[in-house]
Amino acid sequence: MLDLILKTVDLLLFLQASILVTTRLSAVDRVPKKYINRYVQICGFNDPHRQRAYFTSRLLQQNEGKPGKVAETLIEMLYLNLQRESQLATACFLPSYCWLTCATLHLLHFTDTKSPIRTLTGIYTSFMRLNFGGEVITVDGNVSSQEQQNSLMLYVVRTVGKLAFDGITNKRTSFSAEELEQWVGGKTKTDEELQQLAVFRTDVLDFFLVPRNDHVTDPESGGRRYVFAVPAMQEYLAALYVVLGENKSVLEKLTKEVSEALGQASEDITSLLSILSKVIPFRIFAVFNLLKLFPKLFERVSSHSKGRIASTMAAEMFRSEDSFNEDVLDQVEQSLLGVHGPQPQEETYTRAFELYPIFMGGLLHYGNRRLLDQLGCSIKSHTVSQITRALRKHLIKESQKKQPPEELMDLLVLLYEFQNPRLTAEVLQSIKTINLSTVRMTPHKCFVLSTVLSCTSSSFHLNELNLSSCHITPELMQMLWPAFHHTSNLNLQFNSLGPESCILLRDLLFEPNCTIKSLQLCDNYLTDTGISHLLEALSGNHSLQRLCLMHTGLGDQSAQMLAERLGQHDMLQELNVAYNNIGDSAALTMVDACREHPSIHTVHLYLNQLTDVGKQSLYVRGGPRVKQGRRVKVLASVTEGSDISEDWHPILSVIGKNSLSWDRDRVREQLLVFLKDLEWGRKQHQSFWKKMHFRRVESVVRQMLSLLEKSSNTGTGTGTK
Repeated sequence: MLDLILKTVDLLLFLQASILVTTRLSAVDRVPKKYINRYVQICGFNDPHRQRAYFTSRLLQQNEGKPGKVAETLIEMLYLNLQRESQLATACFLPSYCWLTCATLHLLHFTDTKSPIRTLTGIYTSFMRLNFGGEVITVDGNVSSQEQQNSLMLYVVRTVGKLAFDGITNKRTSFSAEELEQWVGGKTKTDEELQQLAVFRTDVLDFFLVPRNDHVTDPESGGRRYVFAVPAMQEYLAALYVVLGENKSVLEKLTKEVSEALGQASEDITSLLSILSKVIPFRIFAVFNLLKLFPKLFERVSSHSKGRIASTMAAEMFRSEDSFNEDVLDQVEQSLLGVHGPQPQEETYTRAFELYPIFMGGLLHYGNRRLLDQLGCSIKSHTVSQITRALRKHLIKESQKKQPPEELMDLLVLLYEFQNPRLTAEVLQSIKTINLSTVRMTPHKCFVLSTVLSCTSSSFHLNELNLSSCHITPELMQMLWPAFHHTSNLNLQFNSLGPESCILLRDLLFEPNCTIKSLQLCDNYLTDTGISHLLEALSGNHSLQRLCLMHTGLGDQSAQMLAERLGQHDMLQELNVAYNNIGDSAALTMVDACREHPSIHTVHLYLNQLTDVGKQSLYVRGGPRVKQGRRVKVLASVTEGSDISEDWHPILSVIGKNSLSWDRDRVREQLLVFLKDLEWGRKQHQSFWKKMHFRRVESVVRQMLSLLEKSSNTGTGTGTK
């Protein structure tokens, strides 16, 4: 009766409506023609200026309405990529994909520690809920029972998700019309299935798959090839296809069906056997008792299936052929903003699908499972537990191996997307060093690193956190603050830190539970102002043993401040102030202070504004004041008077590693001074072996000069003053 009343109300409302809006094109064919005078299909943005206005308003809104430099740069790069008639331009014709693009860019570049935690998997799951929430595929437009309802999202997974999974398995991103028919059409047998497929093709298929815009045809059939509108969508749907267990083997499908049938009939069988046992011999029932073991067999097969999912995730995460790729977040950004500059010569068949295992982990998070459940795609907690248990073993085993920085960043992203603090803490226990050197850190990557390390206990400390050459700015330092509390060796060399960054580092060293023993700030323009802030922490810190301030813009004023403040800190053992602007007088004052210090044993002063007399005086000052006293090793030159310094090798090693990034003219000038000193010292000795030792060191210096000359001619490397 209630259904009749609702249908009557719906009919009355329909007859009185003047405009009917629907997102399902197939629904138009079901409306009687007498009720429709005309209809129009609104596809999306047909004006590129309106499209750009949408992106501008969205990204500026995400940036709190402030036209910041980052937001403006992103808008310009995105617009240039759309103008290339790229694959993204086809997708962004639909406003839904414009939303997905803006949401992804906001995650990558405008992540804020004060905002709720968001993940890439969560964005794609929300995108699915936004477009397919409450949608079902029906028969003839009518739903007479709950059994006849088929979740549209589940239908997408079983068709398009199956196609995506096959593409990832075979390393393909484009598909022929025959492959679409094979995986999307499948083996349809009934009229009902054919009707569902027709509705799906009309309403949904073009939403995910679009023709390739480079007009490449299939060499075998000569037909057009199709790709996913957004490349990451292929990896998301394939991950969902696997996690939902849709890629079951024949044995798994058979055991599940038989187990469900036996489970439904178990009570009836038990009652029947209790009656028959009174008239039939007992031994016959041994055969029936075997049936009760079948559910246990299914449980074992199911557990093996979940273990296979975990092993697939681990295998895809740590593929050796992907170890030289950029990290997965940079790949996502390039898919949206394009590659600016020389285009990589990369074949479609060799593309890496590194986002695929990360999506698999993200789909196991409770928040994403709850959204998927609303879409008719249920992932049980028992399934998550089985996959997590198996995955833990694989991740711990792989994390104990030395991973390239990009692969290690991908592992951190996987743990972040998983949002499982216990699993994260257990995996990190097997990692002693996090080396992210040369990984381009963004706000989201910094947030990922800090969030993941925050899952560990306060007593967990890395041997080293290497963030050298990571494009870290003072703004990103704030986001990395929680991560700094979990390391003994903090390497921040070759970044974009300034004097204001030293205030944060000062506060970090001031903390009573600070465990940082080594702080490396080489090649950051800190200046005398920044050093004055940093040295304020010496009086309250009790952990720092090694401080590297090489090439940080220090002058005589900083050297004088160091000499005055060293007495306030009794743990420092090594001080590196090489390649700065320190003169003879300030250097001598600092060495005198180091000699009075109870623990400092090495001072680096090479590549400073030192004269030959000053270098010799530094070597003499480094000696003990009293007989059998403590000596301070002063590294100022490769020679000490007419002899070769015993520390010539570490000096030239440091210069060699950094010569292409430093000011080449200044490095060349210093190397020529070294060469002149070596030639003069060689002439002062008559011993053949002494001369050979001098020539050996001279050859190393000449090789470095030759390398500098070649790099200057080819234009490689970037020199900084």
